[in-house]
Amino acid sequence: MKVVVLADTHAPRRWKSCPPRVAEHLRGADLILHAGDVCTADVLDELAAYAPVHVVKGNNDGPDIAAPETLELDLGGLRVAMIHDSGAARGRLARMRRRFPSADLVVFGHSHIPLDESDAGLRIFNPGSPTDRRRQPHGTLGLLRVEDGVLAEAVITPVT
Repeated sequence: MKVVVLADTHAPRRWKSCPPRVAEHLRGADLILHAGDVCTADVLDELAAYAPVHVVKGNNDGPDIAAPETLELDLGGLRVAMIHDSGAARGRLARMRRRFPSADLVVFGHSHIPLDESDAGLRIFNPGSPTDRRRQPHGTLGLLRVEDGVLAEAVITPVT
C-alpha cells in the first residue's frame, strides 16, 4: 500500500491548487493522510480525486473542514494514529505513546518541520509542509509503504 502523507497545506494562501511535484507522488497512491491545516475543503476534494483521504482538524481549519481532532486507523494491520499538534518537541515520543497506546505510527503536523523518529515500538512522523516550508530548506511530504501490516518504508521527500 502506497500512502502519501501531507500536513499544513494552508490553502488558499499557500496552496492555490495541487503543486505538480506533489501531484507526481499522489498519482498511484492508495491512500492520503492529511495531518491538518488544510484550511479550505477544496483541497480535500482535490486530493480525493487521487485516492481516499483521511484528515484531522488543524488549528487553522474552519468549520468547513469536517474532521476529528484525532483519528486512529488500521492500515492492513499497521495501527496509525493522527493528530495535528503533538505538542512540544521535548517528551513527544512518550506523550504520543500515552495518547495513543496501541499505535505503531503517529502522524502529525503543525510545526512544518519534517520529523521521522522512533523508540520502543512507536514511530512518529511529521511530513513537514509541501507549500509553507518556513525555515526548512524545502517543502516536503511523506511517503509510506505498508506491506503485510508492517511499515516497510517511510520517507520524507522534498517537493520544492
